[in-house]
Amino acid sequence: MLPYPNYPSYMINSSSFSKNQLQRYPVYLKFLRSLLNQGMVFVSSPLIAKELGYSEEQIRKDLHAISTCNGRPKRGRRIDELIDSLEHFLGYTGSLKAFLVGAGNLGQAIYKYGGFESMGLEVVAAFDNDPNKAWLPIGDGAIFPLSELPKKIREMSPEVAIVTVPGSSAQGVIDKLVHLGFKAIWNFSATHVNVPKDVTIENVNLASSLAVLVHHYEENKRKH
Repeated sequence: MLPYPNYPSYMINSSSFSKNQLQRYPVYLKFLRSLLNQGMVFVSSPLIAKELGYSEEQIRKDLHAISTCNGRPKRGRRIDELIDSLEHFLGYTGSLKAFLVGAGNLGQAIYKYGGFESMGLEVVAAFDNDPNKAWLPIGDGAIFPLSELPKKIREMSPEVAIVTVPGSSAQGVIDKLVHLGFKAIWNFSATHVNVPKDVTIENVNLASSLAVLVHHYEENKRKH
């Protein structure tokens, strides 16, 4: 079985946090880092609300749930302390190794994206079942055939699997990954998959995200 020593807090126990709340924390973190880079030291809930479009009450509740730093009258909270709290809560202070399975256009784009390491995730190897892609270069490495998975697991001790295969192949691929010991799966396949209760899976549904975008866009057009 694979080792899982440094799970982010939201993977360990997120029962008291809604999905929408968890999705807001990286948004806060990105915004606060930008303020810190501008030389700011303190930030208030009204300022965050104004810039990000959330309510002040929501922001105070979100930040209080993961941070013990208290705000100062008329100044707000220290930005560096909030950033530290958010990074620890999200698990960005550690480094989880990930394998990517499915080296198509989406998979290769994810593999080559350089922003994950600042979020505590390092994509260390890519795999595909297409023999024409086997051993082709990708980034600083190569695309491995799926038959290499057990060997590379022993060599690299990954903790997360990123799945970007077609929907028709997703369940079979994820079953294999679970059998090999993966307990955290980031699924970009456009289909529902079943996993055991002890496996954490996050399904990224691009169609749902697009539907929300188009719906809000059409609503705004009607209003204006």
